[in-house]
Amino acid sequence: MRRRVWGTAVVLGLLAAVAPVASARASDTASGGPLPLERHFDNRAVSDDARPGEADFDGSGASLSAQDLAAAGWTPGRSLTVQGARLTWPRRAAGEPDNVRADGQSVRVRGRGDALAFLVAGTGGTRGAAGARRCRENERAEARRAEHGRALDTGWSAPEAEQCDAASGTGTVRYADGTRTAYRLTASDWRTGPLATKAVALPHINTPGGRLAEKARLYVVTVPVTRGREVSSVSLPRNPALHVFSLAVRPTARDWTGSWAASSSGYTAVGPWTDRTLRLVVHTSAGGPRVRIRLDNTFAAAPVRIGSATVAVQAEGAAALSTPVPLSFRGTAGTEIPAGAQAFSDPLGFEVPANANLLVSFHLPGTVTAAPVHRLALQTSYVSEPGDHAGDGSAAAYTSTIASWPLLTGVDVGGGPGSVVLLGDSITDGEKSTPDANRRWSDVLARRLLRQGPRHNAVPAYGVLNHGISANRVVTDRYPGDGVSTDTGGVSALHRLDRDVLAQTSARTVVVFQGVNDVRWGTTADQVITGLREIAARGHERGLRVLAATIAPCEGEARCTEAVDAERSVVNAWIRDADDFDGVLDFDAVLRDPERPSRMLPVYDSGDHLHPGEAGLAALADSVDLKLL
Repeated sequence: MRRRVWGTAVVLGLLAAVAPVASARASDTASGGPLPLERHFDNRAVSDDARPGEADFDGSGASLSAQDLAAAGWTPGRSLTVQGARLTWPRRAAGEPDNVRADGQSVRVRGRGDALAFLVAGTGGTRGAAGARRCRENERAEARRAEHGRALDTGWSAPEAEQCDAASGTGTVRYADGTRTAYRLTASDWRTGPLATKAVALPHINTPGGRLAEKARLYVVTVPVTRGREVSSVSLPRNPALHVFSLAVRPTARDWTGSWAASSSGYTAVGPWTDRTLRLVVHTSAGGPRVRIRLDNTFAAAPVRIGSATVAVQAEGAAALSTPVPLSFRGTAGTEIPAGAQAFSDPLGFEVPANANLLVSFHLPGTVTAAPVHRLALQTSYVSEPGDHAGDGSAAAYTSTIASWPLLTGVDVGGGPGSVVLLGDSITDGEKSTPDANRRWSDVLARRLLRQGPRHNAVPAYGVLNHGISANRVVTDRYPGDGVSTDTGGVSALHRLDRDVLAQTSARTVVVFQGVNDVRWGTTADQVITGLREIAARGHERGLRVLAATIAPCEGEARCTEAVDAERSVVNAWIRDADDFDGVLDFDAVLRDPERPSRMLPVYDSGDHLHPGEAGLAALADSVDLKLL
């Protein structure tokens, strides 16, 4: 149906397979082969606050604070899981070499997976003090825009914006079978890069003249590798402004299927909760004989401690059908999740039913005043009286309720055929559907897949992962990506694509159904199209099928003017004709009134003219050609 749109890394990889690659540095050759990354460390990025002159990360004497890193849980030698990859913060004391300036070094790294993950930062993006000031001005303008929910004309051009976060270069992946591919790595600037994509932000920067109250950023960036081949070494790019602290092969989630997921849509004040247990209710799509959960401390500035955790099938309310079964994390009952990192529980033999409600309970022994949340859960969950009540089968201790999902972002089941990810906004999130009824269009689609049965030519019963965020946009951040905020519209689809799609368990297809919030708030059709095209290219680069859904009509809603509808129509015409996608779901045609195509059919309208009601959500799910998945 479409012409393959190859991503940069894939094209370079094909060229590298047939072209000679520059030899490793002489030191590598002399050593007899690739060296572990730490053997290449040649730069000091971290200083003690009392001795700021002992490190010089960027050539101007500035450095990261060892105390700030420790407060975030990023201590020397600490293992950190980010975007499904396990990385290690360098086991070096403040003032010791702790990163390498990329200059073609050959690095020993082994493993099979779907991506290489780099813990990086750039130091060449500001173009001097004037550029740094300009970047900070733009950042403040972006924060104001996010606060007011609208675009502001800052006079900031795309090329100028690139100066803030670009330290790029091309490197090579070598495989045990002698083949090789090339990759493109870009490290955002540690002082002016986007907060929306950072792994962690630290509150200060050390300089010889004292501490600056300016945020330092570190990033995790992934690039594709050839699935099934064992990586044996990696040659870094040649750009000394690109600093690498750690790298690893991200393993594929073999023998797992994502059954439930939700995006972190913001970082909000909660509770506060001290010595409380959260009992979160989630609805499965696929079932299986084993289970694991994923907890994410996305957007956080400090670690969060999990005392214990359990899983059970829901009976009613906070009551379990049978005694909750304990989960473990690397063999222990609880875990601490550093700022910006995540934790997967160990595999647990537990029969997870399909299309059923689970209770995922975890104890918070400390005080939690803010947390990453998915706001629009449309599901009643529970908070206990003081104490660890994760193992309680009874609902007695759970005396208060919440309507969001804090910290929990995924439930995976053993086996199965893999997952379909729905990347969307409030319509996918289920806005206007009945709470606790599981009537989002993702739920209806999952039930359709399950109802097929074992008949010949049936489409596999994929897990369906709902990554809709109410108020989300394709190209503009609503939540600024850092700090406690009341805005839970999330970072843009482009900025959350790695976390919410590419790193999702066993993802094989993504359905992109976004754009109405962009055009309603002044984004042009061309800008939306550019964003959708980038999503398609990045998805294909990772081997995913990418489907696009047309934008639904919304005449009658206050912001859906005639001019907005014209932009919406341009985007839809492009989606229908573009060869960027593996298939198109024409949701506009499903929902629109044939007599007045700019508005929704009244039978499908929830009443606000923007969101379909339950009949409309069901119509969307029923219209999907399952074979496209």
